[in-house]
Amino acid sequence: MKKLLTLLTLLPLTLLAHLNIAVSYPYIGALTKTIGGEHITTTVLAKGNWDPHFIIPRPSLITKVRNADALIMNGAQLEIGWLPPLINRAGNPKTSPSSATFLNLSHHIELINKPSEVDRKDGDIHPDGNPHFHLSPQNILFLAQTIKNFLISIDKKHYEVYEKNYADFSKMWNQKMSEWSQKMSDKKGLKVIQFHDNLAYFNKAYGLINIGTIEPLPGIPPSSRHTIETIELIKKENPCCILHDVYHSTKTADFISQKTGINIVLMPHDIEALDNINSLSALFDHLTSAIK
Repeated sequence: MKKLLTLLTLLPLTLLAHLNIAVSYPYIGALTKTIGGEHITTTVLAKGNWDPHFIIPRPSLITKVRNADALIMNGAQLEIGWLPPLINRAGNPKTSPSSATFLNLSHHIELINKPSEVDRKDGDIHPDGNPHFHLSPQNILFLAQTIKNFLISIDKKHYEVYEKNYADFSKMWNQKMSEWSQKMSDKKGLKVIQFHDNLAYFNKAYGLINIGTIEPLPGIPPSSRHTIETIELIKKENPCCILHDVYHSTKTADFISQKTGINIVLMPHDIEALDNINSLSALFDHLTSAIK
């Protein structure tokens, strides 16, 4: 009985030893958990099959932010519409952007497609550059290292654990990148169409050439006129396929496919975006196998 009481007494202390880190997206949660191991718990705010641009700031999410010891976000204004309201309503100083327990990953990555000017007439563009940088496998290594450094900065006591976990992950990831490069070696130079340019970093990593998007402008639904122009572009340029995200309707892509014979390839953007995507490795296994 005394042993049981002792365990019950120590249990809260054990739980308190874990850092509760809130993260905006599943891929960040996976990286954070991989590096942090048993010394952290992760609370993922958005689901992998949701549109990452538009998340409803539900009361349950406010509670999760309020209870967090730290917060890691993607940044580059991908969460601009939903995360700031959560932070404000939670009122947690540990998740304030000015705190040492807050990490904006976009500040540690070289962003591409930064517009020369920002105007609402150009659609829902991101002024800092394309925010979907985690879809480059090389960037995943940079992000893992950034998260490792962040965890060490807020929990120096376990720095050896974080260093070892990062080293193990880096070794595994470099091996996987070699496999993916080999799988994609014959795809270099292939032309593709996208619905939304969320695969810019993936395309750059493997030499795919995006010739257009079904969206006339970022965040703007496809019009009849632009759809006809896209069909004409496909007939002229002969791309291999339409790379389509999982959170927008494929209605327009289906119409374009019927008119041109081009295939639609669903390209998940995050863990759990499709049922078989249960890890970062599985995500890139799928992406590098999908284009035939």
